[in-house]
This record gives sequence, structure tokens and C-alpha cells, in this order.
Amino acid sequence: MKIHEYQAKQILKRFAIEVPKGDAAFSPKEAFAIASRLGGRSVLKAQIHAGGRGKGGGVKIAADAAEAERLAQQMIGMSLVTPQTGSQGRKVRRLLVEETVPIAREIYLGVTLDRARSVPVVMASAQGGMEIEEVARRDPQAIRIEPVDPLVGFRPFQARRIAFALGLAGEQAAGAARLMQSLVLAYRETDASLAEINPLVLTSSGTLVALDAKMTFDDSALYRHPEIRELRDPDEEDPLEVEASAHALNYIKLRGNVGCMVNGAGLAMATMDIIKLVGGQPANFLDVGGGATSEQIASAFKILMADRSVKGVLINIFGGILRGDILAHGLVEAIRQVEVRVPVVVRLEGTNVEEGRRILRESGLDFTLADGMLDAAKKVVALAGSR
Repeated sequence: MKIHEYQAKQILKRFAIEVPKGDAAFSPKEAFAIASRLGGRSVLKAQIHAGGRGKGGGVKIAADAAEAERLAQQMIGMSLVTPQTGSQGRKVRRLLVEETVPIAREIYLGVTLDRARSVPVVMASAQGGMEIEEVARRDPQAIRIEPVDPLVGFRPFQARRIAFALGLAGEQAAGAARLMQSLVLAYRETDASLAEINPLVLTSSGTLVALDAKMTFDDSALYRHPEIRELRDPDEEDPLEVEASAHALNYIKLRGNVGCMVNGAGLAMATMDIIKLVGGQPANFLDVGGGATSEQIASAFKILMADRSVKGVLINIFGGILRGDILAHGLVEAIRQVEVRVPVVVRLEGTNVEEGRRILRESGLDFTLADGMLDAAKKVVALAGSR
């Protein structure tokens, strides 16, 4: 789950990380009031779940409160296009209005999971304010990485080693080391998958301030953090993904034309791979889970049909916990409730598979049954392509 910058900064403040003074504004009048409290001069930052906002006109400086109100009038409701939003952009519904900060240096600092090492890592670079992916591509040596031992944690000498590598010394290095320890603590205590400050700025007075902040969280751990779960903004998510989460379905929208409904994440990944292998493009990742009910199957199928880019559907189920007859009943029920405008290919194996196939054959509905995954993929890609 992603949250907005101002929400991430509120969390970082709890862990003694300094952030600029400011607040969220949902209207031009609120922007005026916040800028007035800050003394007039302020920065207005569009709050969307995408980076590169400054490049698209999503970050502006106001000289006084009146200008802040005028700029907010322009920005709230605009469609902000950044390198991460795609050409369709993202509607701006709120702004972060905060004080300006005198910047002497910009640094990148982040904590995330390194899947190769199977441990969290602290990443830092003296080239702050830039996209870290671009820095890594152009100059990998510019990024300093320190692993976080899951037993002993992030040790002080590691933090000092990063600080010295960034060219900091004295009290600045000590302050940076303390800040890194706090960021690691925030990452661990909130079950985050990413805690990023870019840029972390060294002000002209020598203070370290998180000028920007980004945090994402492990969805599976949100039951431990109801206060973080409340920060979710459904307006920033794909409507179909929001609908899927309401039915406890794992759904991610992709850019292809073959809709997939599978039980089990591993099988879902294999299904997408084999669709690509035979020349197709998956339109989604949809895992209904091993213990799906017929109601969840029906909801999953409705979500597939709501995606207008889907030209064919591949249902690939291995009946272990989820029996083949339950799947078949759910599919028949769903298709009778929803207008099916595309061909549907079903590959069904496992528990009660023959009963499931019988239910599908005798339903009177138009299914194409497949023998094996490769056969299913070839059939659905051909059918989707013909449309």
C-alpha cells in the first residue's frame, strides 16, 4: 500500500526525523490559511502516488499566501502527467503546503528489501534529488549500500560509514548516522517495504531535513497497523484493484488483452509466462486463492469483464483446496449475471475435475475447454487476437 508524501512525513516525525513545517490542503482556501501560518512564502506540492511531479508542474513556489491560493486554484483538479503516470496523468485532489528550506546539499537515502540478499538494505547517494534508478544505471558506484542484519539490526558503524562516504564530517556525520538509524526503525516498526527520503537536504545552517518522503507498506501486515491502513487513498488506485481487494482477491491491472483468472500466485505467474511464450500479452494478474468460494469466483469474473481491454479470458485452475465443481458453479453463476462479450478458455485440473468439466459442458454456456496449460494459452491467444 502506498501513501502520500505528507502522510509519510507525519510518520517520519514520530521517529524524530525532521521535516518541513506544513499541512495538507484540499481547497484553495485551506492553502491560503496554511501559507499564512507559515509566514506567506511556501511550496505547493501536488499529492499523487507518482514521482517526477516537479517535471509535470506539480511543484510550485508561492511568494505569499495570496499567490498560494491562486496556485492552488490551478493545481487542485488538474491532471498531472509525470514519467510514472503515463500519458493519461493523475488527477490532483490535495496539495502539501509547506515552508521553504534553504538548501546547501541534496542527498538520497532509502531503506528497502534486497531480494538477492534476503535482508533490508540502507541505500544512500550524494546525488540526491534525482531518480535513484537513473543514478544506478549511469553510475552504480555512486550508491552506497549497507545490509541490515535481521538479528542485530543496523549497526552504528554502518551508519557512520555511509555518512563518511557521503562526504559528511563532524556533527553533520553524527546527525546523519542518527537519522539513518531512525529511518531503519521507522521501516521496521511500520512493516514498510520502502522508506525513502529524496532529497534529504543539508540546510545552510547545517540541519538535515527530509524535504521529500515516500513510504510503501506490506499489505499482509496492515492488520497490525490499523492507523496506517486508514491512510489508504482509493482515488490513487485502479478502480478494478480496489474492487478486487473488497472481495479479498489479488488483482493487478496490466496492459495486455488476455484476462487471467488463476488460483495461486505461482500458477498465476506461470500462466502469464506461457501466454507471453505463445505470443500473447496478459491483461492482469488475478489470483483467487486456494480456498476461493463460488461468490469470489463470480466477483473475479465480473472484474475481468469490467476491463474493456480484455479480448479473451483464460481460467487456469488446479483444484486442490478449491474443488473443480465449486469453480464451475461459480463460473456458471458469474456468466449468467454478466454480459460476456469475449471468448472464455478453461483449463481445469485436480480435485473433482471431471464433475467440474461436466457442469461447464452442460451449462449451455460458451466455454472452450483446454487440455493442459500450453493448449489453453494457444487457444485463448488465438481467440483474443481474432477479436
